[in-house]
Amino acid sequence: MDISGILSEPPAEARGPRSPVALLAAGLDRGLTAVVEAAAAFLVLAEIAILLSGVVARYLLHAPLVWSDELASILFLWLSMLGAVVALRRGEHMRMTGLVGRLGPRPRAVLEVLAVVAPLAFLALILHPAVDYAGEESFIVTPALELSNAWRAAAIPVGMTLMIAAAGIRLLRMRAPGLVAAAAAGTAAVIGLAWLAAPVLEPLGQANLLIFFVGVVAACVFAGIPIAFSFALATFGYLSLTTSTPLVVMVGRLDEGMSHLILLAVPLFIFLGALIEMTGMAKAMIQFLASLLGHVRGGLSYVLIGAMYLVSGISGSKIADMAAIAPVLFPEMKKRGAKPGDLVALLSATGAQTETIPPSIVLITIGSVTGVSIAALFAGGMLPAVVLGVGLCAVVWWRYRREDLSQMPRPAAREILRLALVALPAILLPFVIRAAVVEGVATATEVSTIGIAYSAVMGLLVYRRFDWARLRPMLVETASLTGAIIFIVGCATAMAWGLTQSGFSQDLAGWMAGIPGGAYGFLAISIVAFILLGSVLEGIPAIVLFGPLLFPIARDLGVHEVHYAMVVIFAMGIGLFAPPFGVGYYGACAVAKVPPDEGLRHIWGYVVALLVGLAVVAAVPWISTGFLAS
Repeated sequence: MDISGILSEPPAEARGPRSPVALLAAGLDRGLTAVVEAAAAFLVLAEIAILLSGVVARYLLHAPLVWSDELASILFLWLSMLGAVVALRRGEHMRMTGLVGRLGPRPRAVLEVLAVVAPLAFLALILHPAVDYAGEESFIVTPALELSNAWRAAAIPVGMTLMIAAAGIRLLRMRAPGLVAAAAAGTAAVIGLAWLAAPVLEPLGQANLLIFFVGVVAACVFAGIPIAFSFALATFGYLSLTTSTPLVVMVGRLDEGMSHLILLAVPLFIFLGALIEMTGMAKAMIQFLASLLGHVRGGLSYVLIGAMYLVSGISGSKIADMAAIAPVLFPEMKKRGAKPGDLVALLSATGAQTETIPPSIVLITIGSVTGVSIAALFAGGMLPAVVLGVGLCAVVWWRYRREDLSQMPRPAAREILRLALVALPAILLPFVIRAAVVEGVATATEVSTIGIAYSAVMGLLVYRRFDWARLRPMLVETASLTGAIIFIVGCATAMAWGLTQSGFSQDLAGWMAGIPGGAYGFLAISIVAFILLGSVLEGIPAIVLFGPLLFPIARDLGVHEVHYAMVVIFAMGIGLFAPPFGVGYYGACAVAKVPPDEGLRHIWGYVVALLVGLAVVAAVPWISTGFLAS
């Protein structure tokens, strides 16, 4: 039985002659796979074509396509849901299996089956509200295309139905009816007991936040249930058992979390990363960087930190930034002996480190909801990220200080120059992308399509490498990874909404205002609060909810608003990218294709460095405000 961080194959599948049930399951699986993967691959291509057409029409033809963003948004929800189906069928939804892997064969096998049964139970429970939600959306008409919004919202119940089918087929293919029955009975028993306990839970008030958003989430995560479904089950339980909120509202929040157009950059940058690898651009870039820093201990880790600093903010999505970097650097770093767990830990840490690099969507959001100058935030965000980057570099130096580089001689200057010329088209790619955003050629969502077009031309004409046979698998892989990531974001958004509707935000703000110690006491408690909030609310929801409440308190205490913004964003970023609850950490693992367990033992050194850097930024306001116009 293969127990890994990602449930890749049915764990109990027997090896003997196939029964009629197994043959039926295999046939259904082939049919479902063919249809869903083909549709998902087509949607990735369609998104690229639509957004690139919008750029060409607006910038070159001066005839904007008013419907392009709207159509892209409609198709994106379908892409995310079909991608989630592909990910469920393949077992590629992110899981934590550290505890599961330490158990004996029998309980481990039960939990592996539970990892399929529990999501199946949630999908079955939420399907009817999802259908109702799609029906309610039919009364809304989109402004440009004048289509019923049901065409977009229907992606949720259709995707859930297909996920139910995929989960059912997985259970059939396991050919372990005893284990399936045990997991199903256990799940049904838990649901029944929870329903019976509802009269007891409802009067507990905010204590239910601990029960569901800490207790239930932790129990599900450590039992090996996929992260997205752990969040979803906790939110469903909280809303259905302790509130009178219609469950159709939960589906609406799930939709809201998955429908931000800026997230469309995620699949496009994932595909861009695969494309530059396929065309040979990645290899050329890595060979050049290795010639510069390959003889330095931990050299490519420094490159990773610097690359995230340069690329961060281009797409508006941190996961998309990671998707642009990891496929380029990780293969070569692994060849040089780097541990996958350390790589994903550093990637996740750089996600937190670069949260303040403009044009960060978090900076734009915090300026919008608090009235702080966005230009000032952009100016103030560069140097604090450098401070945290220095901390990460210090950890890299310490960890690689004894790296054996005897087999890595320093190349001659002529060789470096040759590699630089070969790599020049690849090196120019991030500058082309950033220039397109800065000059207004494309939006943060559209800019990745320019990178895709540029990479395709370079691959065909310059590097003469373009494997057409690999396109379809790359498109399907992009859809699967997108579905796994975006479904986590959607479920986390629903959980965040459930948390905030309890009145928790106002109570927390009032308590923080009374903390002794003046400005530094308030900063200290803000750091702790936003690390915790960042781990469960993500960046934008936490800022929207708490920014208007806390920034006036900071101003009254004499804390510069830009300084406070940097402290809050970094604290929130650390929570977002630190396990066990940080959604960003699982996004980094998904992009890097590394099981979350492997990064756990490596990430804490980087987290400590980030905390030290954050303490320096908080203690020295000039780091955030020194370059602001007087």
